[in-house]
Amino acid sequence: MSHLGKFMPIIISLIFAYSCSTSQKAGDWLIPENEVLDGGPGKDGIPSIDNPNFVEVANVESYLGEADLVLVAKVGNEVKIYTHPILDWHEIINDDIGNEKFAVTYCPLTGTGIGWNRVIDGKETTFGVSGLLYNSNLIPYDRETDSNWSQIRLDCVNGELSGREIELFPLFETTWSSAKRMFPNAKVVSTDTGFSRSYGSFPYGGYRTNNSINFPVSNADERLAPKERVLALIDGASSVVYRFNNFSGNKNGVINDRFDGQPIVVFGNEDRNFMAAFEATLDGQELTFFPIENSDISVVAEDNSGTHWNVLGEAVSGPFKGEKLKSLQPSFMAYWFSIGTFYEGTKIK
Repeated sequence: MSHLGKFMPIIISLIFAYSCSTSQKAGDWLIPENEVLDGGPGKDGIPSIDNPNFVEVANVESYLGEADLVLVAKVGNEVKIYTHPILDWHEIINDDIGNEKFAVTYCPLTGTGIGWNRVIDGKETTFGVSGLLYNSNLIPYDRETDSNWSQIRLDCVNGELSGREIELFPLFETTWSSAKRMFPNAKVVSTDTGFSRSYGSFPYGGYRTNNSINFPVSNADERLAPKERVLALIDGASSVVYRFNNFSGNKNGVINDRFDGQPIVVFGNEDRNFMAAFEATLDGQELTFFPIENSDISVVAEDNSGTHWNVLGEAVSGPFKGEKLKSLQPSFMAYWFSIGTFYEGTKIK
C-alpha cells in the first residue's frame, strides 16, 4: 500500500489528463467552433416531425398557397409531398417509403431542402434540430449517437461520427400548383403534427424577399443576389450552380452539359419553379435532350432516341420506357449566398 500511495498522485494526474484528453476529443469540431452559433430555440426547441400524418391532394388544408414550395419524394409508385410551410416550423421530417428510411432536412435560412438516409452503419436513426447554426445553416443531430451534422457540408462535424459523409436521398422541389398537377395521387404531409403552429405564416417575417442574412457567414460571395435560388451541384472540391434565367418564361428548358467530365442534363422551368439534374448516360449510351411541351405537365424532355422523360428522370414512352436516369447527387436548391459561402469558387452557369 505504501508503494501505491507513493505513486497515487501520478496515477491521479494521468487519469485526469486522459479524462481531459477524451473530453476534448469528444468536443472537437471539424468546423471553427467559434463560428458555431446558437440559433435561439435550443436543442429540439424546433421540434422535428417523427411520425408524420398525410392527406390526399384533394384534402390539403387551405394554409397552402399555389406558389408555396414543396419537396417531392418518390419510391416505386408511391409519392409523398412535404410542404415548405410545415418545414419552415419543423425543419426536419423523419419518414420512410417502403424500405427507404430518410429525413427531409430543411433550413429556411438557406432555403435548402435535402433528403438524408436515416440508416448509418446499418443502424436506423432519426434526426433532430440541434438549435445550432454554421454559416447561417441548419446543424441537425442524429439521435443514435448525438453527433452534430452540417446540412450543406453534408457531413458530420462533431461527435462520434465526426468526418462521416451523409448518404443522400433524392428530392424534387417545385410549387404546390405544379406538384398537385404532376402527382395528383400523392400523399401530402398534414398539419396534424401534434404541435400548435401558424402553418399559414412564415416564421421569419420578410426574410425570403429581402437581402439580409440573419447570422454571420465566413465568406460573402457577391456575384449574385444573396437570396437568388439556384440549383447547386457538388462533387468534392468541384461545385456549380444553375440559374432560373437559363429557363426563363413558362416553357420547359433543357441544358446538356458536363460536370467533372461527366455528361449531365438539367431540366428546368422558371414559372413552375423547378430545376433538376441527372446523369445523361444510360446503358453506356450518352443521350442528348430537347425540351418538349405536351398535355402531361410532368413530361419535360425528349432524347435523341425518341424517349420522353418526366421531371423525375423517368422514361414514360419510347425506346427507354421504364428506365430511370440517375439523379445527380449531391444536388439541391439553395439561396446563392449559402453555396457561395460553403463552396468557394463555385462556377455559375
